[in-house]
Amino acid sequence: MLINEDKIIPIRKRYESMKPFLTDERLRRTWAASEAQILGHGGLKILSEITGLTDATITKGMKEIKNPADLDLSRIRTPGGGRRTIEEVYPGITKALSEILEESTSGSPMSPLKWTTMGLHEQKELLHQKGFPISHVTVMKLAHELEYSLQGNMKAIAGGAGNPDRNAQFEHINATVVEYQKNGQPVISVDTKKKENIGEYKNNGKEYRPKGNPRKVKDHDFIDKELGKVAPYGIYDITQNNGMVNVGIDSDTAAFAVESIRRWWYSMGQPVYPDASQLLITCDGGGSNGSRNRLWKRELQALSTELNMEIAVCHYPPGTSKWNKIEHRMFSYISKHWRGIPLISHEVVVNLIAGTKTKTGFSVQCVLDKNNYETGIKISDEELAGINISKNTFHGEWNYSIFPISKSNVNI
Repeated sequence: MLINEDKIIPIRKRYESMKPFLTDERLRRTWAASEAQILGHGGLKILSEITGLTDATITKGMKEIKNPADLDLSRIRTPGGGRRTIEEVYPGITKALSEILEESTSGSPMSPLKWTTMGLHEQKELLHQKGFPISHVTVMKLAHELEYSLQGNMKAIAGGAGNPDRNAQFEHINATVVEYQKNGQPVISVDTKKKENIGEYKNNGKEYRPKGNPRKVKDHDFIDKELGKVAPYGIYDITQNNGMVNVGIDSDTAAFAVESIRRWWYSMGQPVYPDASQLLITCDGGGSNGSRNRLWKRELQALSTELNMEIAVCHYPPGTSKWNKIEHRMFSYISKHWRGIPLISHEVVVNLIAGTKTKTGFSVQCVLDKNNYETGIKISDEELAGINISKNTFHGEWNYSIFPISKSNVNI
Protein backbone atom coordinates (compact mmCIF):
# COMPACT_ATOMS: atom_id res chain seq x y z
CA MET A 1 0.00 0.00 0.00
CA LEU A 2 1.51 3.28 -1.14
CA ILE A 3 -0.11 6.67 -0.75
CA ASN A 4 1.61 9.75 -2.08
CA GLU A 5 3.13 11.72 0.81
CA ASP A 6 1.82 14.89 -0.83
CA LYS A 7 -1.69 13.68 0.01
CA ILE A 8 -0.82 12.89 3.63
CA ILE A 9 0.81 16.21 4.52
CA PRO A 10 -2.38 18.27 3.92
CA ILE A 11 -4.33 15.83 6.11
CA ARG A 12 -1.84 16.30 8.94
CA LYS A 13 -2.14 20.06 8.60
CA ARG A 14 -5.95 19.90 8.54
CA TYR A 15 -5.93 17.72 11.65
CA GLU A 16 -3.67 20.14 13.55
CA SER A 17 -5.93 23.06 12.63
CA MET A 18 -9.14 21.14 13.42
CA LYS A 19 -7.88 19.47 16.60
CA PRO A 20 -8.97 22.27 19.00
CA PHE A 21 -12.54 21.94 17.67
CA LEU A 22 -12.72 18.13 17.80
CA THR A 23 -13.69 18.28 21.45
CA ASP A 24 -15.16 14.81 21.92
CA GLU A 25 -14.60 11.29 20.67
CA ARG A 26 -17.50 11.28 18.19
CA LEU A 27 -16.23 14.38 16.40
CA ARG A 28 -12.71 12.97 16.21
CA ARG A 29 -13.75 9.57 14.89
CA THR A 30 -16.23 10.91 12.30
CA TRP A 31 -13.69 13.46 11.02
CA ALA A 32 -11.03 10.75 10.78
CA ALA A 33 -13.51 8.36 9.12
CA SER A 34 -14.41 10.97 6.50
CA GLU A 35 -10.76 11.61 5.63
CA ALA A 36 -10.01 7.87 5.54
CA GLN A 37 -12.83 7.27 3.08
CA ILE A 38 -11.50 10.03 0.81
CA LEU A 39 -8.04 8.42 0.79
CA GLY A 40 -9.47 5.01 0.01
CA HIS A 41 -7.34 1.87 0.40
CA GLY A 42 -4.84 2.36 3.23
CA GLY A 43 -6.57 5.47 4.51
CA LEU A 44 -7.64 3.78 7.74
CA LYS A 45 -4.07 3.11 8.78
CA ILE A 46 -2.89 6.58 7.78
CA LEU A 47 -5.61 8.33 9.83
CA SER A 48 -4.93 6.06 12.79
CA GLU A 49 -1.28 7.14 12.76
CA ILE A 50 -2.14 10.83 12.37
CA THR A 51 -4.88 11.01 15.02
CA GLY A 52 -3.86 8.28 17.43
CA LEU A 53 -7.33 6.70 17.18
CA THR A 54 -7.56 2.92 16.81
CA ASP A 55 -8.68 1.26 13.58
CA ALA A 56 -11.81 0.04 15.37
CA THR A 57 -12.74 3.58 16.47
CA ILE A 58 -12.34 4.99 12.96
CA THR A 59 -14.32 2.04 11.51
CA LYS A 60 -17.09 2.87 13.96
CA GLY A 61 -17.06 6.44 12.63
CA MET A 62 -17.45 5.12 9.09
CA LYS A 63 -20.56 3.17 10.12
CA GLU A 64 -22.01 6.28 11.77
CA ILE A 65 -21.44 8.32 8.59
CA LYS A 66 -23.13 5.60 6.55
CA ASN A 67 -26.18 5.37 8.86
CA PRO A 68 -26.62 8.77 10.53
CA ALA A 69 -30.31 8.06 11.24
CA ASP A 70 -29.29 5.36 13.73
CA LEU A 71 -27.29 7.78 15.88
CA ASP A 72 -28.38 8.83 19.36
CA LEU A 73 -27.04 12.38 19.32
CA SER A 74 -27.61 12.75 23.06
CA ARG A 75 -24.73 10.32 23.68
CA ILE A 76 -21.11 10.31 22.60
CA ARG A 77 -20.58 6.65 23.45
CA THR A 78 -23.00 3.74 23.58
CA PRO A 79 -24.49 2.97 27.03
CA GLY A 80 -21.84 1.45 29.27
CA GLY A 81 -19.04 2.79 27.08
CA GLY A 82 -15.81 4.28 28.39
CA ARG A 83 -13.06 2.73 30.44
CA ARG A 84 -14.05 1.45 33.86
CA THR A 85 -11.88 2.11 36.89
CA ILE A 86 -9.62 -0.67 38.11
CA GLU A 87 -11.70 -0.92 41.29
CA GLU A 88 -14.85 -1.47 39.19
CA VAL A 89 -13.14 -4.21 37.19
CA TYR A 90 -11.55 -5.85 40.26
CA PRO A 91 -13.49 -4.93 43.42
CA GLY A 92 -11.26 -5.02 46.48
CA ILE A 93 -7.96 -4.68 44.63
CA THR A 94 -6.99 -1.41 46.35
CA LYS A 95 -7.44 -2.97 49.78
CA ALA A 96 -5.49 -6.07 48.72
CA LEU A 97 -2.53 -4.00 47.47
CA SER A 98 -2.62 -1.83 50.58
CA GLU A 99 -2.31 -4.94 52.76
CA ILE A 100 0.62 -6.22 50.69
CA LEU A 101 2.43 -2.89 50.88
CA GLU A 102 1.85 -2.53 54.60
CA GLU A 103 3.47 -5.93 55.19
CA SER A 104 6.57 -4.87 53.24
CA THR A 105 6.81 -1.25 54.42
CA SER A 106 9.90 -0.21 56.34
CA GLY A 107 8.85 1.47 59.58
CA SER A 108 5.28 1.96 60.70
CA PRO A 109 2.83 1.29 57.83
CA MET A 110 0.51 3.97 59.23
CA SER A 111 3.23 6.61 59.36
CA PRO A 112 3.26 9.74 57.19
CA LEU A 113 6.65 8.57 55.82
CA LYS A 114 6.05 5.46 53.72
CA TRP A 115 8.53 3.53 51.65
CA THR A 116 8.50 -0.06 50.41
CA THR A 117 11.25 -2.61 49.79
CA MET A 118 9.14 -4.86 47.54
CA GLY A 119 9.44 -4.58 43.76
CA LEU A 120 6.53 -4.02 41.35
CA HIS A 121 6.75 -7.50 39.85
CA GLU A 122 6.72 -9.08 43.33
CA GLN A 123 3.60 -7.08 44.18
CA LYS A 124 2.04 -8.11 40.86
CA GLU A 125 2.65 -11.81 41.55
CA LEU A 126 1.10 -11.57 45.02
CA LEU A 127 -1.96 -9.84 43.54
CA HIS A 128 -2.22 -12.59 40.92
CA GLN A 129 -2.27 -15.12 43.75
CA LYS A 130 -5.15 -13.18 45.30
CA GLY A 131 -7.10 -13.33 42.03
CA PHE A 132 -6.22 -9.94 40.52
CA PRO A 133 -4.49 -10.53 37.14
CA ILE A 134 -3.17 -7.00 36.53
CA SER A 135 0.07 -5.68 35.07
CA HIS A 136 3.00 -4.20 36.98
CA VAL A 137 2.16 -0.80 35.39
CA THR A 138 -1.28 -0.85 37.02
CA VAL A 139 0.35 -1.86 40.32
CA MET A 140 2.61 1.20 40.07
CA LYS A 141 -0.36 3.53 39.47
CA LEU A 142 -2.31 2.09 42.40
CA ALA A 143 0.73 2.28 44.69
CA HIS A 144 1.20 5.97 43.85
CA GLU A 145 -2.48 6.62 44.62
CA LEU A 146 -1.84 5.03 48.03
CA GLU A 147 1.13 7.43 48.47
CA TYR A 148 3.80 4.73 48.29
CA SER A 149 6.97 4.96 46.23
CA LEU A 150 9.63 2.44 45.32
CA GLN A 151 12.94 3.69 46.68
CA GLY A 152 16.25 2.69 45.14
CA ASN A 153 19.63 2.54 46.79
CA MET A 154 21.26 5.85 47.62
CA LYS A 155 25.00 6.36 48.00
CA ALA A 156 24.86 8.46 51.14
CA ILE A 157 25.97 6.49 54.22
CA ALA A 158 29.48 7.52 55.16
CA GLY A 159 32.00 4.92 56.26
CA GLY A 160 30.04 1.92 54.97
CA ALA A 161 27.88 0.74 57.87
CA GLY A 162 26.47 4.08 58.95
CA ASN A 163 24.75 4.65 62.29
CA PRO A 164 23.25 1.44 63.72
CA ASP A 165 20.20 3.40 64.94
CA ARG A 166 19.41 4.80 61.48
CA ASN A 167 16.14 2.86 61.05
CA ALA A 168 15.25 3.31 64.70
CA GLN A 169 15.48 7.09 64.20
CA PHE A 170 13.12 6.84 61.23
CA GLU A 171 10.65 4.98 63.43
CA HIS A 172 11.06 7.59 66.18
CA ILE A 173 10.36 10.40 63.71
CA ASN A 174 7.30 8.59 62.39
CA ALA A 175 5.90 7.96 65.85
CA THR A 176 6.52 11.57 66.92
CA VAL A 177 4.87 12.97 63.78
CA VAL A 178 1.80 10.78 64.27
CA GLU A 179 1.51 11.79 67.91
CA TYR A 180 1.66 15.52 67.13
CA GLN A 181 -0.87 15.18 64.32
CA LYS A 182 -3.17 13.19 66.59
CA ASN A 183 -3.07 16.06 69.09
CA GLY A 184 -3.75 18.68 66.41
CA GLN A 185 -0.29 20.24 66.67
CA PRO A 186 1.57 21.53 63.58
CA VAL A 187 4.28 19.37 62.00
CA ILE A 188 6.61 20.84 59.39
CA SER A 189 9.45 19.54 57.25
CA VAL A 190 12.12 22.13 56.46
CA ASP A 191 15.21 22.43 54.29
CA THR A 192 17.09 24.75 51.95
CA LYS A 193 16.62 23.97 48.28
CA LYS A 194 19.69 24.05 46.05
CA LYS A 195 21.01 27.58 45.62
CA GLU A 196 20.31 29.01 42.18
CA ASN A 197 22.21 31.52 40.05
CA ILE A 198 20.10 34.49 38.99
CA GLY A 199 20.44 35.49 35.34
CA GLU A 200 20.32 34.01 31.85
CA TYR A 201 21.64 30.62 32.94
CA LYS A 202 20.66 27.17 31.72
CA ASN A 203 17.97 25.56 33.86
CA ASN A 204 17.62 21.79 33.63
CA GLY A 205 14.57 20.39 31.85
CA LYS A 206 12.63 21.42 28.77
CA GLU A 207 9.79 23.82 28.03
CA TYR A 208 7.42 24.08 25.07
CA ARG A 209 8.64 26.57 22.48
CA PRO A 210 8.31 26.97 18.69
CA LYS A 211 10.32 24.31 16.85
CA GLY A 212 13.89 25.32 16.09
CA ASN A 213 13.74 28.27 18.49
CA PRO A 214 15.27 27.23 21.83
CA ARG A 215 15.73 29.85 24.51
CA LYS A 216 19.32 31.14 24.42
CA VAL A 217 21.26 31.32 27.69
CA LYS A 218 24.83 31.94 28.80
CA ASP A 219 27.40 29.30 27.87
CA HIS A 220 28.96 29.40 31.34
CA ASP A 221 27.77 29.42 34.95
CA PHE A 222 30.04 32.08 36.42
CA ILE A 223 28.00 33.96 39.01
CA ASP A 224 26.66 37.39 38.11
CA LYS A 225 28.08 39.70 40.79
CA GLU A 226 25.11 42.06 40.63
CA LEU A 227 22.30 39.48 40.62
CA GLY A 228 24.07 36.85 42.74
CA LYS A 229 22.35 33.70 43.98
CA VAL A 230 19.20 32.90 45.91
CA ALA A 231 18.70 30.36 48.69
CA PRO A 232 15.08 29.10 48.76
CA TYR A 233 14.29 27.86 52.28
CA GLY A 234 11.14 25.74 52.34
CA ILE A 235 8.65 24.94 55.09
CA TYR A 236 6.25 22.11 54.25
CA ASP A 237 3.17 21.51 56.42
CA ILE A 238 2.89 17.71 56.36
CA THR A 239 -0.70 17.69 57.60
CA GLN A 240 -2.11 20.46 55.40
CA ASN A 241 -0.07 19.53 52.28
CA ASN A 242 1.01 23.10 51.64
CA GLY A 243 3.83 25.38 52.62
CA MET A 244 5.99 28.42 52.09
CA VAL A 245 9.34 29.18 50.51
CA ASN A 246 11.37 32.09 51.86
CA VAL A 247 13.77 33.15 49.09
CA GLY A 248 16.90 34.58 50.66
CA ILE A 249 19.37 36.74 48.73
CA ASP A 250 22.12 36.60 51.37
CA SER A 251 23.82 33.79 53.30
CA ASP A 252 22.05 30.55 54.21
CA THR A 253 22.57 30.72 57.96
CA ALA A 254 20.68 29.33 60.94
CA ALA A 255 19.26 32.81 61.57
CA PHE A 256 17.86 32.77 58.01
CA ALA A 257 16.40 29.29 58.56
CA VAL A 258 14.59 30.27 61.75
CA GLU A 259 13.39 33.55 60.22
CA SER A 260 11.86 31.47 57.41
CA ILE A 261 9.99 29.36 59.97
CA ARG A 262 8.86 32.53 61.76
CA ARG A 263 7.45 33.95 58.51
CA TRP A 264 5.63 30.67 57.79
CA TRP A 265 4.09 30.64 61.26
CA TYR A 266 2.64 34.15 61.15
CA SER A 267 1.47 33.83 57.53
CA MET A 268 0.24 30.23 57.31
CA GLY A 269 0.71 28.32 60.56
CA GLN A 270 -1.03 30.46 63.16
CA PRO A 271 -4.28 30.90 61.14
CA VAL A 272 -4.64 27.10 60.82
CA TYR A 273 -3.40 26.18 64.32
CA PRO A 274 -4.62 29.07 66.53
CA ASP A 275 -4.59 26.95 69.70
CA ALA A 276 -1.26 25.23 69.10
CA SER A 277 1.08 24.93 72.07
CA GLN A 278 3.75 22.85 70.30
CA LEU A 279 5.52 22.84 66.94
CA LEU A 280 7.39 19.82 65.57
CA ILE A 281 10.18 20.38 63.03
CA THR A 282 11.66 17.50 61.02
CA CYS A 283 14.87 18.40 59.20
CA ASP A 284 18.26 17.23 57.99
CA GLY A 285 21.17 16.78 60.35
CA GLY A 286 23.43 19.29 58.63
CA GLY A 287 23.43 22.73 57.04
CA SER A 288 21.75 25.81 58.45
CA ASN A 289 19.40 23.63 60.54
CA GLY A 290 22.04 21.07 61.55
CA SER A 291 21.92 19.10 64.76
CA ARG A 292 25.32 20.49 65.84
CA ASN A 293 24.59 24.07 64.82
CA ARG A 294 24.60 26.15 68.00
CA LEU A 295 23.17 29.23 66.27
CA TRP A 296 20.20 27.11 65.12
CA LYS A 297 19.38 26.26 68.72
CA ARG A 298 19.85 29.84 69.92
CA GLU A 299 17.55 31.21 67.22
CA LEU A 300 14.94 28.52 67.98
CA GLN A 301 15.12 29.59 71.64
CA ALA A 302 14.30 33.15 70.63
CA LEU A 303 11.40 31.95 68.47
CA SER A 304 10.09 29.66 71.21
CA THR A 305 10.05 32.52 73.70
CA GLU A 306 8.49 34.89 71.16
CA LEU A 307 5.66 32.46 70.37
CA ASN A 308 5.43 31.10 73.94
CA MET A 309 5.50 27.64 72.39
CA GLU A 310 7.47 24.42 72.76
CA ILE A 311 9.49 23.72 69.60
CA ALA A 312 10.48 20.09 69.14
CA VAL A 313 13.06 19.02 66.58
CA CYS A 314 13.74 15.61 65.03
CA HIS A 315 16.78 15.39 62.75
CA TYR A 316 17.20 12.76 60.05
CA PRO A 317 20.31 10.60 60.52
CA PRO A 318 23.45 11.49 58.54
CA GLY A 319 23.24 10.56 54.87
CA THR A 320 19.45 10.30 54.71
CA SER A 321 18.43 13.80 53.63
CA LYS A 322 16.43 12.49 50.65
CA TRP A 323 13.93 10.98 53.09
CA ASN A 324 13.04 14.46 54.28
CA LYS A 325 9.39 14.91 53.32
CA ILE A 326 9.91 18.34 51.81
CA GLU A 327 12.26 16.93 49.16
CA HIS A 328 9.60 14.90 47.33
CA ARG A 329 6.47 16.77 48.42
CA MET A 330 7.58 20.35 47.67
CA PHE A 331 11.01 20.80 46.07
CA SER A 332 10.48 18.16 43.37
CA TYR A 333 7.31 19.92 42.17
CA ILE A 334 8.99 23.33 42.18
CA SER A 335 11.85 21.97 40.05
CA LYS A 336 9.34 20.41 37.67
CA HIS A 337 7.34 23.63 37.45
CA TRP A 338 10.27 25.86 36.49
CA ARG A 339 12.15 23.32 34.35
CA GLY A 340 13.85 24.82 31.33
CA ILE A 341 13.09 28.42 32.38
CA PRO A 342 16.08 30.69 33.16
CA LEU A 343 15.73 32.33 36.57
CA ILE A 344 16.52 35.82 35.35
CA SER A 345 15.33 37.80 38.38
CA HIS A 346 14.14 37.51 41.97
CA GLU A 347 10.60 38.25 40.78
CA VAL A 348 10.69 35.34 38.33
CA VAL A 349 11.86 32.97 41.08
CA VAL A 350 9.12 34.07 43.49
CA ASN A 351 6.36 33.91 40.85
CA LEU A 352 7.41 30.48 39.56
CA ILE A 353 7.52 29.01 43.06
CA ALA A 354 4.19 30.58 44.02
CA GLY A 355 2.61 29.18 40.86
CA THR A 356 3.48 25.58 41.76
CA LYS A 357 0.40 23.40 42.32
CA THR A 358 -0.49 19.71 42.05
CA LYS A 359 -3.62 17.67 41.40
CA THR A 360 -3.57 16.48 45.02
CA GLY A 361 -4.17 20.03 46.27
CA PHE A 362 -0.60 21.04 47.12
CA SER A 363 0.07 24.77 46.93
CA VAL A 364 2.87 27.02 48.10
CA GLN A 365 3.33 30.64 49.08
CA CYS A 366 6.59 32.41 48.34
CA VAL A 367 8.18 35.56 49.70
CA LEU A 368 11.46 37.36 49.06
CA ASP A 369 13.75 37.87 52.06
CA LYS A 370 15.98 40.93 51.52
CA ASN A 371 17.59 40.76 54.97
CA ASN A 372 21.33 40.35 55.44
CA TYR A 373 22.49 37.45 57.59
CA GLU A 374 25.91 37.61 59.22
CA THR A 375 28.11 34.55 58.87
CA GLY A 376 30.65 33.18 61.31
CA ILE A 377 28.65 33.93 64.48
CA LYS A 378 30.08 31.98 67.41
CA ILE A 379 27.86 30.80 70.27
CA SER A 380 29.79 30.47 73.52
CA ASP A 381 29.38 27.62 75.98
CA GLU A 382 27.68 30.04 78.36
CA GLU A 383 25.10 31.04 75.72
CA LEU A 384 24.50 27.40 74.87
CA ALA A 385 24.00 26.54 78.54
CA GLY A 386 21.34 29.27 78.76
CA ILE A 387 19.12 27.59 76.17
CA ASN A 388 16.07 25.96 77.73
CA ILE A 389 16.51 22.64 75.96
CA SER A 390 15.41 19.14 76.89
CA LYS A 391 17.04 16.24 75.07
CA ASN A 392 15.16 13.04 74.40
CA THR A 393 16.52 9.89 76.02
CA PHE A 394 16.82 8.36 72.53
CA HIS A 395 19.61 10.14 70.65
CA GLY A 396 19.23 13.50 72.32
CA GLU A 397 21.58 15.02 69.75
CA TRP A 398 18.90 14.31 67.11
CA ASN A 399 15.72 14.68 69.15
CA TYR A 400 15.13 17.57 71.53
CA SER A 401 12.65 20.26 72.58
CA ILE A 402 13.27 23.94 73.22
CA PHE A 403 10.93 25.76 75.59
CA PRO A 404 10.21 29.40 76.34
CA ILE A 405 12.65 30.72 78.93
CA SER A 406 9.84 30.97 81.49
CA LYS A 407 9.05 27.23 81.27
CA SER A 408 10.88 24.36 82.90
CA ASN A 409 12.48 21.53 80.94
CA VAL A 410 10.49 18.36 80.19
CA ASN A 411 11.16 15.51 77.76
CA ILE A 412 9.51 15.24 74.35
